[in-house]
Amino acid sequence: MGGSQIKTDVCIIGGGLAGIVSALEILENHPSKTVTILDRDTTDKLGGLARIAFGGMALVDTPVQRRQKIKDSAELCLSDWYSFAEFSPDDDWPKKWADYYTQHSNEKVFHWLKERGIGFFPSVQWVERGLKGLYPEQTTDHVQGNSVPRYHILWGSSQFMVNQLIARLYSPSWANRLTVLHRHSVTDLIKTNGAIRGCHGQIEGDTDNITGTFSVQSDVTIVATGGIGGAIEKVRHHWPQDMTATGAKAPEIILNGCHPYGDGRLHDAAIRHGGSVTHLDKMWNYAAGIPHPNPEFTGHGLSLIPTRTSLWANHLGQRINKKADAATPPLITGFDTNYLCQQVARQEKPWTWHIMNWKIAAKELAISGAEHNPYIRDKRFFTFIWSMLTARPWLIKKMAQESDHIITANSITALTHKMNATTDQPYIKADILQSELDDYDQLLRAGPEKSADMQIRAIQKLREWSGDRLRTTTFKPIQSKGAGPFVAIKTYLISRKTLGGIQTDLSSRVLGTDGNPISGLYAVGEAAGFGGGGASGKRSLEGTFLPGCIMTAQRAAGHITGSL
Repeated sequence: MGGSQIKTDVCIIGGGLAGIVSALEILENHPSKTVTILDRDTTDKLGGLARIAFGGMALVDTPVQRRQKIKDSAELCLSDWYSFAEFSPDDDWPKKWADYYTQHSNEKVFHWLKERGIGFFPSVQWVERGLKGLYPEQTTDHVQGNSVPRYHILWGSSQFMVNQLIARLYSPSWANRLTVLHRHSVTDLIKTNGAIRGCHGQIEGDTDNITGTFSVQSDVTIVATGGIGGAIEKVRHHWPQDMTATGAKAPEIILNGCHPYGDGRLHDAAIRHGGSVTHLDKMWNYAAGIPHPNPEFTGHGLSLIPTRTSLWANHLGQRINKKADAATPPLITGFDTNYLCQQVARQEKPWTWHIMNWKIAAKELAISGAEHNPYIRDKRFFTFIWSMLTARPWLIKKMAQESDHIITANSITALTHKMNATTDQPYIKADILQSELDDYDQLLRAGPEKSADMQIRAIQKLREWSGDRLRTTTFKPIQSKGAGPFVAIKTYLISRKTLGGIQTDLSSRVLGTDGNPISGLYAVGEAAGFGGGGASGKRSLEGTFLPGCIMTAQRAAGHITGSL
């Protein structure tokens, strides 16, 4: 092959969290192995999506949980995991990885990070409780999610973690054994005598133009390239069949909450060379994204954490699942994200509306990622606590100024006019929206004691936990005097994580279609479905992704260095 020729002991394809941890663990635990990281992005983007992530981690039986008197165990978490995952009987490797995760997340993630100067906010949050948490009397149809709070927040956000690990990666102790090459796009693996012995690809300029080619000769190759969520056409192709069967087809518009480089190219390469790729139809998308006000690529989206007290409406301004029952619960975050995505995908148009007042938006609106959580990212503890106790008007003010998908108005008539101005025709009638708000406000005014409305009950359930009570408004009508202006947020489904991937054993070795490891080839992080080609199954307990990257990378490095 022509172009640049590179020789190394270990070649890591991808410079995200899983790739960085793989390199670190090999360099720290082997005195002589050389490591080359090939990253497609620019130098300042080393760390991949973890660099811009919020930094929530689902961890089990940690010191933070114990201080809050949260009784958790590996056995309890595994029970919740299996419930949420809905594994099929032949999901042997995903089950083994789920078991490994629940048994070892405290030691291999919480304490591993603490030893490297990376800590956590001293309070655990409660997410993805499962619809069973809303309807404990139901014995069928709904599944249990997190039965206790497990969502640990990295203090300094994921960005701080990535910066700390990168600083350690560039330690002078192994500078002569580490090479990091940016703008190197791998197109295929190299197979010799049945073993993977490197890769080849193209060198790209700043605008993705090809400036040269390269090939790598290595004893070991680790795929750490993420999932397929950055290639929206692949998201559509692998859209979950169980959703389609219920009328929840892939929406006409899906925002990209990943990056175009997460295109599944190395999944395809693994298949070409006999590797097994499973469960790409298992996805962790989110139901409420908006176009990024300052996009870096086509379709770039921001993932909102939907407000709980708002009225979630369809394109006509009608409340979705207004006459909800146990079979079709209302749309409210905190219980089952997979269900929210299913309901959004069932709507006639690809957008939905979240309607609220300014006070609700200031209290409840949040956006995933380090960019829009500066108090956590910058470790401003007292400012963060104060914002939780009061509100965050700066965020809704900032987003209302920057995004044409966040609309404010002083009357329902004016709000309706502005909402209709964002669509191809005036779908919403002011009198219909007014009627929907009047009905919902009556429920809010009555409160949970007098209301059988399932969203009201869900809000009450959330407010029983202190962490959610701080982020959820009391039961006051949207049309309350002095709470305006009105706010309407137009949202779309947004891609995020691929729960399936390249199938691996507990040493992160890639398995062939015959079930045997392919010599010289490993896969870690999202590329491996966070372990085993789909450790989360159908749903994630949320916060399993960053730890999944760390633990799969540790296992690969441990097998390569003989330190397992």
